[in-house]
Amino acid sequence: MDWFTLIKRYYDTGRYKKEQLQVFVTAGKITAAQAKEILGE
Repeated sequence: MDWFTLIKRYYDTGRYKKEQLQVFVTAGKITAAQAKEILGE
């Protein structure tokens, strides 16, 4: 499963918030760099 694509899609559609991305980083599903990319930082 491509977690990055799935999480990005959900973030872009408003299903996930910024705080929820940190949960995925902590769980090892995406990297901190990928979270920043999703956030546009």
